[in-house]
Formats: sequence, C-alpha cells, structure tokens
Amino acid sequence: MKLGLQLGYWGAQPPSNAPELVAAAEAEGFDAVFAAESWGSDAFTPLAWWGSSTERVRLGTSVVQISARTPTSCAMHALTLDHLSKGRHILGLGVSGPQVVEGWYGQPFAKPLARTREYVDVIRKVLAREAPVTGDGPHFPLPYAGAGSTGLGKPLKPITHPLRSDIPIWIGAEGPKNVALTAEIADGWLAIYYTPRLASMYDEWLDEGFARPGARRTREDFEIAATCQVVITDDRAGTIAAMKPVTALYVGGMGAPELNFHAQVYRRMGYEAVVDEVTALFRAGRKDEAAAVIPDEMVTETMIVGNADEVREGVKRWEAAGVTMLLVGCRDVDQVRTIAEVVLR
Repeated sequence: MKLGLQLGYWGAQPPSNAPELVAAAEAEGFDAVFAAESWGSDAFTPLAWWGSSTERVRLGTSVVQISARTPTSCAMHALTLDHLSKGRHILGLGVSGPQVVEGWYGQPFAKPLARTREYVDVIRKVLAREAPVTGDGPHFPLPYAGAGSTGLGKPLKPITHPLRSDIPIWIGAEGPKNVALTAEIADGWLAIYYTPRLASMYDEWLDEGFARPGARRTREDFEIAATCQVVITDDRAGTIAAMKPVTALYVGGMGAPELNFHAQVYRRMGYEAVVDEVTALFRAGRKDEAAAVIPDEMVTETMIVGNADEVREGVKRWEAAGVTMLLVGCRDVDQVRTIAEVVLR
C-alpha cells in the first residue's frame, strides 16, 4: 500500500504548515503529494511552489476541474509542472458539479462523460506532440469555427516538448458510468467515499471499462487511489463523532439537493433513508441535527480508525479490495510520521 498526502484546497487563508507536511511526507516514504481546487485556490500552483523543495514524491492534482481550463491549457500546465518536477507529475481531473461548473465557471454541465472523454483525448494529443492538435468533438473543437469565429484559427503543436508523452492521467469518478470510463481511458482512479464492502461492485464497473476496445490499461497496471482518513487513536468513538459534521456537509450540503454526487454514493451504500433525512435537516439549517442522525458505520465505511493494530488490519482490508494508494489528510508532522510508521513500516 502506498500513501499520498492530500493537502486539499485552501480555506480562507493558505495553510501555514504545508511546507513542513510536504517535507515530512517525502522523508517518511509517502509516494505522492496532492493538491485540490474548488472555487478559491488552484491546484497547480501549490504543487509547483511546495514541490520545488522535494526530489522524490510525485506531485498530483486531486483534482483539477475540467471546466476551469480548456484541455490545451490544462495540458500546458501539466507539461510545465512535469518538466519542473523532472517527471513526477500526476494529472488528476474531475468534472466537479453543476453548481460550480455553471455558477462559478459559467460553463454548461451537460454531458460530463462525453466532455471528459474529449478533454482527455485533446490532452493526450498535446503531450504526444506528433502533429498539430485538432479536435472534431462538439465540446472542445480545434480550431474553433463556431459563432464569432474569425476563421483564422490554426492547428498548433506545443512549442515546449513535453518531458513525458505519457504523464499519468487519473480521473476522480463516483458513478458507475464514470468509473467505467476512467478504467477505459485513464491511468488511475481517484476514488472518494470508497468502501471495501462494495469492492465487488466497483470491480464490475472497472472491468466494464478495461474490457472496452482500445482500453489504455489493465487491472495489473491501473492505480486506485482512494481518499481515506486514517486516524490512529485509542478514542475511536470520539474520532467518529468528530467526523460526522464533515460527512453531513458533503451528503447534505455539497451540490444541489436534486443532484449531489456525494449523496448518490451513500445511497449506493444503502444509506438512502439517512441521506434523505440529513439533506432535509442540513438544507433547513439544522446542521448539528444532520450530523447527529448519521450512524457510526456510515463514517467508518470510508475511513480507517483505531489503535495501531486495528489500523494495520484496516489497511490490509483496503489493499485486498484493490486499493493501491490511500490519500490521507494530516494536520501536523507528527501525524504524518505516525501514519507512515504504522502503514509503511
């Protein structure tokens, strides 16, 4: 099992101890460091800034939002960071949700699967640098010849030669169709709210993608990086209680009530009645009550918590389910070291 340090996206201010966390992660044997974005900080700049002091860990985005950049722009970011890091970049992509895509980026959210496929295809053409990049898809046509076009657009190749033509592309996916697409066209799956209990269901989705003509990878060389809070503690009950407000936020408050991908994940786990109640309470402003109705097992499905021996057993269970990397958040250097000692030693 590999470990990835998830720095996430910033709140009101940048985190003050991120450089120390990154340094500790590299020193303790973490495989990668990841940064995310929502509608504040971006994901590439922190990796370039904090990653400049590292030599070994891979630097990944988990995730950059497809609607935030054209695919050629995203490819420029990726090839630049890959050069600066001497070939250590992982490009993690995700579609986000309609509230962000349409409300923040001013882009249509429709057809997320088709947009993802087309987006990845253009990026791979840029990185291959075999010919001027063209795209005949409806979402990212190159050259653009639609309304308002001058007709002067010209297919181009990147001026800068990419260090690697095969920069790994991982996709953040939650639903069955998106996971199957990920297995077909990507190098890895960024799984959120993964539970080993449903590994057989995920395997069906993944196998559908691997079986498609032209699939890029097989199960043997495909990475599954799952967000998983790992907490080593003797106060298991207290830790679970502290996590419930976060679960309530994502289930009840992230996304529109009629389209919340995180809520859909928990419905597939069998918590449909709980999701409905949490959503109603959260939308009514009763956030404490929303957290209180979440059962313990709904939290522990997607995290590993307990003493050192319990955590080791939990890691074995996740590894047996097919996960190759745990993406963990750490509040301080001591937590980085403790997790590394238990999981990697």
